[in-house]
Amino acid sequence: MSISLSPSSPPLPSHHLPHAHRVCPNSPPMSVLRRLTLPLYSRHRSSSTRRLLSYISAAAVRQDTAIWTQAPLSLVEPAAESLFHLAIDVSDSPDLASSHTRAGQYLQLRVPDVGKPAFLAIASPPTYASERGVFEFLVKSVAGSTAELLCGLKKGDVVELSLAMGNGFDVDRISPPEEYHTVLIFATGSGISPIRSLIESGFSADVRSDVRLYYGTRNLQRMAYQDRFKDWESSGVKIVPVLSQPDGIWTGETGYVQAAFTRAKRISSPSCTGAVLCGQKQMAEEVTSILVADGVPTDRILKNF
Repeated sequence: MSISLSPSSPPLPSHHLPHAHRVCPNSPPMSVLRRLTLPLYSRHRSSSTRRLLSYISAAAVRQDTAIWTQAPLSLVEPAAESLFHLAIDVSDSPDLASSHTRAGQYLQLRVPDVGKPAFLAIASPPTYASERGVFEFLVKSVAGSTAELLCGLKKGDVVELSLAMGNGFDVDRISPPEEYHTVLIFATGSGISPIRSLIESGFSADVRSDVRLYYGTRNLQRMAYQDRFKDWESSGVKIVPVLSQPDGIWTGETGYVQAAFTRAKRISSPSCTGAVLCGQKQMAEEVTSILVADGVPTDRILKNF
C-alpha cells in the first residue's frame, strides 16, 4: 500500500545491526535538497509548499540513514486481483524482528541493486516476528513500480528491509474497552493490510459491544483476506464488505465505505467511540469529517501515518 510520510515520525536508530549495511538509495543528495530549500522557505512561499518540501526532506533523510537488512522470501502468492501476499523470513535478524512493536507500523522494502524502495505496512501482527521470525505484507502490483518487482519474485529470493517505522495504531487512546465500547474501522483496497495486523494483534474487540469493519474494494475479486473473515468475526469484529462496482448477484453494501457508514451510523455514544482508518485519502478525510460532526473526539480517531 502507499504510505504518507510525516516529518514528525521518529528517526531510525543509528547503531549497526547484524546482516545489515548502510546504503545511499537513488534519491536527491541532501546537499541538493539544501540548495533547493533555501529560497522556498522564504516568507513569501505558501504553507502548502513548505509542508510539501518538509515531506520530501524527511523522506530523503530516512533513505540516507536507512540500515538495510537482507532476508529471503518464504512465500509469494496471489491474495486477490492485483494483490500479492509476501512473507519474509527475518529469523536470522532479531533486531529487525524486534523493531515491529505495534500494529500499523511500516517499513521500506526493496529488491537489491534496484534503487527506489517501497514503503509497505506490515500485515502480520508483531507476534509473528517475535515468535515465528516472519514479516508478512499485502502488496499491490503497480506497473513500473518496486512493488511490481517484489510481486514477481519467488520463494528464496533475497530482498532488503529497513527497520519498522512509525507509531502505528495507538490503541491506548481507545482504552479501556469497557469505556470505549464502540470501535469503527474503515479500510479500502490494500489499506486492509495494517488493519489485519490490528485485528490479529487483539484490541479487546470481544469485550466491546460494537466493533465494525467497513472494508471497501471494487469487487469481491479485489477483496483480500476473505479467508480470515470468519476468524475476525469470532474475535468480535463485524465485517461489512462494501463494493463500489459489484457484479449482478451482490446483495450487500454498495458504493463507498463512507456512504455505507452514513446509511448505517448507529453511534449510541460518540464520546465513548473510537475509530481506526487506513486507505484512500478521500475516504479517510470524509469519514473523519462525519465522525467529528457526530461528536467523536478527534484524538480517538486513529491513523497509522
